Amino acid sequence: MLLRVIIFAAIGLFILYGLRRIWFDWSNKFKDDEETARRLRRERDLAERQRPDVIDLKRDNDGTFRPRDKNERH
Repeated sequence: MLLRVIIFAAIGLFILYGLRRIWFDWSNKFKDDEETARRLRRERDLAERQRPDVIDLKRDNDGTFRPRDKNERH
């Protein structure tokens, strides 16, 4: 009877350890994918800002975004 309890406890621990490891592996994979997507999105945004047809907006005192003056650009 004691041997059966020990075997079931060992199997249960192996299953819990496996599930825990799978959970952490998947979580890290999703975090890495999110970080890569964030980095690519940031690089794309920085590249788009360099285009001449992009208008820079500045928040005015009343909270409205308006284009910057031409002499203030970059």
